[in-house]
Amino acid sequence: MPNRVVVGAQWGDEGKAKVVDYLTEEADYVIRFQGGANAGHTVEVGDQKFVFHLLPSGLMHDGKSCVIGNGVVLDPAQLLHEIGDVLTKGIDATGRLWLSEAAQVVLPTHKLLDQLKEKAAGKDAIGTTGRGIGPAYYDKVARVGVRVGDLLEDDLLRARLEKAIAAHNEVITKIFGAPPVEVGPVHAEYRAYGEKLRPYVADCVAILAKALKEKKGLLFEGAQGTFLDVDHGTYPFVTSSNTVAGAACAGSGVGPTAIQQVIGVVKAYTTRVGNGPFPTEIEGGLGAELRRIGHEFGATTGRERRCGWFDAVVVRRAAQVNGLTHLAVTKLDVLDSFDSIEICTAYEIDGKRVDHFPSSLARLERVKAVYETLPGWKSDTTKITDAKDLPVNARKYLDRLAELVDVPVGMLSLGPKRHQTIRMGM
Repeated sequence: MPNRVVVGAQWGDEGKAKVVDYLTEEADYVIRFQGGANAGHTVEVGDQKFVFHLLPSGLMHDGKSCVIGNGVVLDPAQLLHEIGDVLTKGIDATGRLWLSEAAQVVLPTHKLLDQLKEKAAGKDAIGTTGRGIGPAYYDKVARVGVRVGDLLEDDLLRARLEKAIAAHNEVITKIFGAPPVEVGPVHAEYRAYGEKLRPYVADCVAILAKALKEKKGLLFEGAQGTFLDVDHGTYPFVTSSNTVAGAACAGSGVGPTAIQQVIGVVKAYTTRVGNGPFPTEIEGGLGAELRRIGHEFGATTGRERRCGWFDAVVVRRAAQVNGLTHLAVTKLDVLDSFDSIEICTAYEIDGKRVDHFPSSLARLERVKAVYETLPGWKSDTTKITDAKDLPVNARKYLDRLAELVDVPVGMLSLGPKRHQTIRMGM
């Protein structure tokens, strides 16, 4: 198979895990390359539901190797919980899961700082998950973070923790007026995590280089979505990492010449969790109906997702910054009961038509979506297994999305189960 990157082409929650799960059949390695436990990936296999926050979702396939790359900020407690959870479901990660020794570690003080900052921001809060992701990436860039490899060296771990937590306590006590965090209990806790994780820690750059030399298939699993990217998203309402396809290389140690396909996962409509601009958001009853039919609640937080129509301006920009070769359209079935469906084809800002996504938050806040109306298909698509059997209006809808975005549809999902997936020329 070609080496593929799978990324979200909207604001996250597009159904990437199901797409990755499906494509894992053709891969040998599945690599998570950025983000942390703020991402939630849900996959249904038979009568079991798996919700992963750190584990690559390819772990559910026998004989596949999974890598958590250096670009991830890792919560050891969460990872160990997930490893234990899948073991109860008959999946043993031993010998199949590899954790980069260069990945950053999320500390209790990172979580505390995240929560204190959000609380203090009040109505100006970003809407983070409170999982410590931003503070962990801050420490990485400031070169004071703790890395996974440090967990295995007791004296080094203690020194790193003392330095990091002393800096954190300055902010915790003097800025937020909260009590300081003691180093001793954190050191004991994280030293124990290191021993439990020791069998999984490895030089993942070397592992993937060997895999490439042996012509193994690599599948890179992105978290969040393009418009939560710290550079290309709706800043400052973004996550703290690069979520676009280019981050797959930096976050894993694999060079860009190794990638042949970039698949952008999009819902047939649009959702967003948290605060920030959302040009096609539907207020009131219709938005609530989309949320109800689509079960639009965050896998990590349980928060209601904001819902709106498909925004072709957003996905066009995602195609540009990711170099998309294909779209994977999910949840088309959620639109089965609608009489008509809107597509945002352009924006209007201060009375002028705009066909591109503006980087300025001030301009985004003045956006008025320009819509095109297509007829619905008013029939159940969840049992369809071949694209030629799609209702005519459903096919026209997909063709119009591809035309507006200028990227072909390569996959279609018509429900949460593995078998409710159709390949379309990819």
